[in-house]
Amino acid sequence: MDKCLGDSAKVFILDGDIVREGLNKGLGFSAKDRAENIRRITEVSKLFNMAGLIVFVAFISPYAEARDNAKKIHREADLPFFECHISASLEVCEGRDVKGLYKKARAGTIPNFTGISDPYEAPKDCDLNVNTGDMTLEESVAYVMAHMEKKRIIVNKNEPMIFESMIRAPTT
Repeated sequence: MDKCLGDSAKVFILDGDIVREGLNKGLGFSAKDRAENIRRITEVSKLFNMAGLIVFVAFISPYAEARDNAKKIHREADLPFFECHISASLEVCEGRDVKGLYKKARAGTIPNFTGISDPYEAPKDCDLNVNTGDMTLEESVAYVMAHMEKKRIIVNKNEPMIFESMIRAPTT
């Protein structure tokens, strides 16, 4: 039986900018601080998952080791984990930069900036790659939602559900 893990009424988005203002305040952008940033948010995500919520972790996580550790922590707790790579070319990212961070990074005023002065290790085997440079926002959302429905992370509440315990072998 496919196990349904949640519904769209129980979703929480952990946003990197917001979490850095509170829980992870004081962490910088060195490799060590970035790893600690992801470690902390992994633990928060795990707790939310344990409470029955679907969690979207919207963080820049440039190092494969930190992402692999997040996967490991969730799987050791018997919780689902889907690595979704939201990708776009550097040119697309710079074109969307409303805060002017790429410009500052290129000028050298922001050190350790992912993609400019610090590496980004793209996932080699992610569960889903959403290239937002090739898709509109609406297409990207639909793509993610279709994947989540296919994997039974969320379900369409209007769709009938049949559980194994309701299926009986024919009697003679």
